[in-house]
Amino acid sequence: MDLERSPLALPFPEIPPIAGVTLRVARAQYKTWDRCDLTFVELAEGTSVAGVFTQSACASSEVELGREQVKSGTARALIVNAGNSNAFTGYRGREAVEAIQLQVSEALGCSTQQVYVSSTGVIGVPLPMDKARAGVAGALASEPCEWEDVASAINTTDTFNKGAHASAMVGDTRVELGGIIKGSGMIAPDMATMLGYIFTDADVAPAFLQELLSAANLGSFSCITVDSDTSTSDTVLAFATGKAGNARIEGWDSPGADAFAAGLTDMCRQLAQLVVRDGEGATKLIGIRVSGAANDESARRVGLSIANSPLVKTAIAGEDANWGRVVMAVGKAGEPADRDKLSIAFGGVWAARNGLPVEDYDEAPVAAHLKGQEIDIAVDLGLGEGRATIGTCDLTHGYISINADYRS
Repeated sequence: MDLERSPLALPFPEIPPIAGVTLRVARAQYKTWDRCDLTFVELAEGTSVAGVFTQSACASSEVELGREQVKSGTARALIVNAGNSNAFTGYRGREAVEAIQLQVSEALGCSTQQVYVSSTGVIGVPLPMDKARAGVAGALASEPCEWEDVASAINTTDTFNKGAHASAMVGDTRVELGGIIKGSGMIAPDMATMLGYIFTDADVAPAFLQELLSAANLGSFSCITVDSDTSTSDTVLAFATGKAGNARIEGWDSPGADAFAAGLTDMCRQLAQLVVRDGEGATKLIGIRVSGAANDESARRVGLSIANSPLVKTAIAGEDANWGRVVMAVGKAGEPADRDKLSIAFGGVWAARNGLPVEDYDEAPVAAHLKGQEIDIAVDLGLGEGRATIGTCDLTHGYISINADYRS
């Protein structure tokens, strides 16, 4: 399936090498395409790891195993399969993951629990072990590659390669963070978004890395949606090799902890926004700013209700400032709301204030705003101090076309 590049796409950034991280790709040929679709990342001994995973009750074996593995806090390798999610495949799915772990662990001389595996693609098809073994063998023997090669290899319906870079000063040491992510459809995460991987040369204790990733997730990956559907395979992993030479960051009292936390948070926000920009069939990036909610979590839920509304999303696609649809989405969210305190704006222009249409409302500047590619919707509930910002995209016929043909 040949897909046109998203009009919201951004160029792939310059990501420097991360000490302790070696990237390789290979062709397992999980689908009939002419591209690399297996990624192998070798990590230095002593690498810390943290992860957030889908809350789906039908999670893949990769996710089930990953949830247990991160408790150890250490990692030596990552394998990513693209084109087959290996989800809803019963014991055969788990055996496939364990076979990959064993193959890689024997090559690196490490524990199978230090080998993390992710898979993405069609649900309900067992991962073909002959192709997986050959792909892993090819990756183990291949030459190291660049960040964009890896970003491309993990894609499925993505139309552009997604990566981000950040840095931080930990004491007198500059540490680097590089990340890649894939995701375009089946995006309504309860934790993370499709498959995302963050690498840093900082020395960070596993427990603190997990604390930071979980916190960063709440304002990034868990604040985006494309189509209201949560994947069986959603995973975000963060790896810290410790090769930068900084004093180990054990907690908030450690030198540079605040700076590193800010860098990781920035990384997560960048990656999350890239997924929304590549929403299947998307032509407009939508930012929904909710204020005045009972609390932050309530604001997030209201924002997601608006962002997941097909009526709101199609109105934006049609460049129609139909604020009544926003009212509907606020009302159905199941969160505290008062019709007579609700205010709604598009592009900074208030269409309704305190439950009433603005008397001198001029729709011309709003219409001009909606013709652009980046749309801003503000909602003030007038109830409290809760705030949230949600990222989403419009809903077009392109989404239907992509998903109607997905398995062909």
